[in-house]
Amino acid sequence: MAKSLVIVESPAKAKTIGKYLGKNFLVKASLGHIKDLPKNDLAVDVERDFKPTYVLIEGKKKLLQEIKQAAKNVERIYLAADPDREGEAICYHLQEELKGKRNGGPTIHRVMFNEITAQAVRKAFQNPGQVDLRLVEAQQARRILDRLVGYKISPLLWDKVRRGLSAGRVQTVALRLIVEREREIRAFQKREYWTIDAHLQARKPPVFDARLLKRNDEPVEIPDEAAARDILSKLEGATFTVRSVATREKKRQPAPPFITSTLQQEAARKLRFSVKRTMALAQRLYEGVELGQQGPVGLITYMRTDSTRVSAEALQQVRAYIAKKFGADYLPDSPNIYRSKKDAQDAHEAIRPTSLDYSPEAVARYLGEDELKLYRLIWLRFVASQMTPAVFDQTTIEVVARGRDQADYLFRATGSVRKFDGFMAVYEEGKDQQDEEDEELKHKLPPVTEGEKLKLRRITPEQHFTEPPPRYTEATLVKQLEADGVGRPSTYATILSTIQERGYVTKQG
Repeated sequence: MAKSLVIVESPAKAKTIGKYLGKNFLVKASLGHIKDLPKNDLAVDVERDFKPTYVLIEGKKKLLQEIKQAAKNVERIYLAADPDREGEAICYHLQEELKGKRNGGPTIHRVMFNEITAQAVRKAFQNPGQVDLRLVEAQQARRILDRLVGYKISPLLWDKVRRGLSAGRVQTVALRLIVEREREIRAFQKREYWTIDAHLQARKPPVFDARLLKRNDEPVEIPDEAAARDILSKLEGATFTVRSVATREKKRQPAPPFITSTLQQEAARKLRFSVKRTMALAQRLYEGVELGQQGPVGLITYMRTDSTRVSAEALQQVRAYIAKKFGADYLPDSPNIYRSKKDAQDAHEAIRPTSLDYSPEAVARYLGEDELKLYRLIWLRFVASQMTPAVFDQTTIEVVARGRDQADYLFRATGSVRKFDGFMAVYEEGKDQQDEEDEELKHKLPPVTEGEKLKLRRITPEQHFTEPPPRYTEATLVKQLEADGVGRPSTYATILSTIQERGYVTKQG
């Protein structure tokens, strides 16, 4: 008979952990929280320090009885819910229910692990702790705030707008951001402007485009076609001469390993996954995937984290992999260390593979299509984060033409050539929109010398209009919420789903 009872949230996690612990441990799943504030009552005493009243969640009575029955026959109980506020609250309520009224019952311990691997699980059980009441209170404070906002404002919405609507501490702010952006878009007045590009030929190929930027060293603004035509008339017959040419080396650093918010953003950009989908897939990869004869294996570290920290063992493994796979030029002299943001809890490592032995190719046949896509993204990002920078030669050519009005018109062309790929041999971070770096890589410039005369092949005026700010995508909304310090990345999946399911916003495209 098992001497110890272990309680986790999910059956998948129970199965993976059970494999590592052996027959002396019985592993049960609580299926998430067992207690919550009741649905039909405020259950927060605002007159007495906002004291909450928790009740057993409907449908959990039989499950709790089974857990209590199992607890009668063991010497120790280990509470092994996820290592965060929600997990701590689950453990606290389980402890409340399982703690004997008299002495002599099983001892209750709290165990936490950042990854579900044999080494991490065994280490956690060798060093058990206690439920952290500070984390429990932090979770309860958020739950109480959610209840007060939702319970007090939602009835007002039912009365003044329509039944079935809801308000929330974070969802209301997210909705406001979207509404304010929509108002900006509708109020936007587009403005016309023009650019002038000279298509030039040097002694050596290729031909290239240079854009008009200045007149007598003052910035040029071209508001309409008449102004553009006026400048063209003044440049008729002008000689185009290279004023300066400068080449400098630029380095592009790799992105840090994923935290929750950056994983959500990148999966939205590159894989077109919703935030909710990303978190569900990451949960499965963390809790354990059946790998044939090996049984269930946790493939990634805990996916709710705001830290870019990586363990010494993982750094050692990834550096050995890079040296073997890519060679010394791709391995920095020392590990890349990334700074977490100021308000990071730093309780867990970054999101990374639990072992580089489980390459995407090695586990592909055991994973669903979307699981594999997300795992490959996490795996490649982690490897790239510990590689050397990519190196570019950025060249800027300035060309001057003396106009008929005796003014000097300055044209500029900038191009970049990648001379060492570094981390980009593995991975390149996605972007919400193209930037100057992307444009520079498109432009190939010829070798030129100062004073060299260039042949004008053609000169092209082009009309443009200023653009309104873009609507939010899930990726950019998550980025904005995090920048504003609204909510936690672990709750964004629920928030974004709620505002769509309630019909407050629609997702297009």
